[in-house]
Amino acid sequence: MSAADTRRLVAKLWNYCDVLRDDGVSTIDYVEQLTYLLFLKMAHERANRRLNPDRALAEVAERWQKLLDAEAQELEKVYRSTLEDLGKQPGTLGVIFRKAQNKIQDPAKLKRLIVDLIGNENWSSQGADIKGDAYEELLAKGAEDVKSGAGQYFTPRALIAAMVDCIEPGPDDTIADPACGTGGFLLAAYEYIVRRHGAVLTPEQRDRLASGAISGIELVDGTARLAAMNMLVHGIGKPKGPSLIEVRDALAEPPTQHSSVVLANPPFGKKSSITVIGEGGRADKESISYNRQDFWTTTTNKQLNFVQHIASMLAIPGRAAVVVPDNVLFEGGAGEIVRRRLLNQFDVHTLLRLPTGIFYAGGVKANVLFFDKREARPDKPWTSTLWVYDFRTGQHFTLKQNPLRREHLDDFVKCYRPGEPRSSRIETERFRPFTYDELIARDKVNLDITWLKDPSLEDTDSLLPPDVIAQEIVEDLEAALSEFEAIAEALQQARARSAGT
Repeated sequence: MSAADTRRLVAKLWNYCDVLRDDGVSTIDYVEQLTYLLFLKMAHERANRRLNPDRALAEVAERWQKLLDAEAQELEKVYRSTLEDLGKQPGTLGVIFRKAQNKIQDPAKLKRLIVDLIGNENWSSQGADIKGDAYEELLAKGAEDVKSGAGQYFTPRALIAAMVDCIEPGPDDTIADPACGTGGFLLAAYEYIVRRHGAVLTPEQRDRLASGAISGIELVDGTARLAAMNMLVHGIGKPKGPSLIEVRDALAEPPTQHSSVVLANPPFGKKSSITVIGEGGRADKESISYNRQDFWTTTTNKQLNFVQHIASMLAIPGRAAVVVPDNVLFEGGAGEIVRRRLLNQFDVHTLLRLPTGIFYAGGVKANVLFFDKREARPDKPWTSTLWVYDFRTGQHFTLKQNPLRREHLDDFVKCYRPGEPRSSRIETERFRPFTYDELIARDKVNLDITWLKDPSLEDTDSLLPPDVIAQEIVEDLEAALSEFEAIAEALQQARARSAGT
């Protein structure tokens, strides 16, 4: 199977989305329906293959056959019953079908999707790469549906690949993502390990990678089901086995197990109705509160809470790469406390400043923070030097006309020098080191560090096209609006507290 087969498969399924959109089926709803039906079809194929049929899936496989046999008039009823029954099952089955609903109300169109578009393909005969790549493309198309907000759960795959190349996960690592979205980081880590170590992996290591060493947590049911299915079509996990994706709020309680590698892009947006109570902290009496004594400070900022959570869930030794918005780098109060603790107790060694225009969610100014966890040493801070790579200044991307590709990050990965001692790093125009003392001396330990000047601001010959300038203005305004909303919320909370005293 080739890339052309993947494109054909995706095009065949995706073209039908336009037909269903007229019936009010959104892009993300369509991807969900495909998830349900593809799972049932593959279960049917695996249970009925000539060699080594999967008897454990026989009951699930019967569900697909009933859909094929149902007349159009009764199909919707049979489909709805199937979703309800499977949603009550434990493990991966329950995650994929939890709270599942049929969004295709026209029986004739549902019948065509089942019989003609999915039924005529043999997914199990295609390698994990082909069906996995096809499903990944379907998820990417779902993320393009701006109205659904699905893009916030989808991290650009080029960025994920570069982060994984720097972190270098290995076959003995335990890899986790506490806000896994559709599972992009987990899949990239798995594929990296297979690509780099596949020839020497022991049977025990292979089994461990496919059944527990890689796991994620996702708060949103619909997104968790996409992640669980994404793992399965890539050969990770078992349909009737324990789910590698948990559906819950990762921040609600301290981690029950520690991971040697954490890769994450926690949800953006500062506002939260939940306050996390850190060590010695107090929360607004009217807030829903988490009692996290393993946290350094109390805050409603979700990103700061995720940074604290990831710091807590890292094993010793452990390494993390986390996408964070700009406010995590410069915000005072709780933000300063988190940065001071992180620099002191962890080896915060690399910061990648990202350009705008690479995320599906608009108005995002983000960075990637790399840090390691080691044995405590109270007499000396672990961070000695933070290397900052400015990939933002002078870089302009759009999701369609000029999307981010992996090769755009080649220079950063080269400067990072994966697998080599950081003492071998070399300063360049975009890559500069800052010592611990320099960082601590900055106002509020502000890590929002810039030194390059945008050439488009100095050279009229390099002015950007009007549409790119307009888009950047929109993104700046959206980011500013998010900040103003957070300030307004903080003022409301302060007034409520003063009124209660």
